[in-house]
Amino acid sequence: MKIIIGTKNPAKISAVKNAFVETEAEFLSLDIPSEVSDQPFSDDETIQGAINRAQGALGQGNGDLGIGLEGGVQESKHGLLIVNWGALVAKGREPIIAGGARILLPEEVAARLRAGEELGPVMEDFSNKENVRKKEGAIGIFTNGFIKRDEMFTHIVKLLVGQYTYQINRE
Repeated sequence: MKIIIGTKNPAKISAVKNAFVETEAEFLSLDIPSEVSDQPFSDDETIQGAINRAQGALGQGNGDLGIGLEGGVQESKHGLLIVNWGALVAKGREPIIAGGARILLPEEVAARLRAGEELGPVMEDFSNKENVRKKEGAIGIFTNGFIKRDEMFTHIVKLLVGQYTYQINRE
């Protein structure tokens, strides 16, 4: 099986590989644009970014499955939440989607996002670390390392693969 990953982000690539660790899959990662805002600001926009990456990956990569992963934020009555979504596409099938962990952002971070900044650079400034989005992510910073970005996305990819195998097994 050849799996095309719609990103070059090391945390997301690691997540996909972790979810397929017990298979003999071949992986190819491509820099596929999300075609949504640099900072998705709703579940719908974040889901669409994941679907766009998955479809673009499958279309360009000549594989069996395309996987797209996208992080964003969602406003709630409690404050601004981190949201994470994934999509899996296979030829001739509708996209499968799954979401992951959600936590509230501190108001000082949320205010900067509402003002138009993107979470990645804000987190680098906030944490005084480089490449946060390619390493532990905001989730890693705000859970004190208990959950890292690749682990969170691994859970999402497992949800995608589980749904896909469920559909295949029912046919």
